[in-house]
Amino acid sequence: MEKYARQYLSEGVKNGDDIAVNMDAEIIRALNLHYNRNNHLEQIPEHFRYVVEQTMKEFFKAIQEQKDTEQSWKKAIYKVIARLDETVPEYFKSPTFLEQLE
Repeated sequence: MEKYARQYLSEGVKNGDDIAVNMDAEIIRALNLHYNRNNHLEQIPEHFRYVVEQTMKEFFKAIQEQKDTEQSWKKAIYKVIARLDETVPEYFKSPTFLEQLE
């Protein structure tokens, strides 16, 4: 996230509200590759895209305001992300979850 937020700044983006993440964005692809390596989930939930976009905006704003020079600057961002969390669906908790996908 931090890398992508810095990239937006280097590209001249001035306002975090101008950042829009769509399902074809490289950050979505990178996160999907990392967390969904075997493509167990065929479709990425729309809420995931929304959370990524909001997180990107928070990182962008913090870096733009030079809060990244502070020791625990990411803590405030993590609090914002935590408020966006949704309840984990019950089927994810099943010990046979991966088998159900095959």
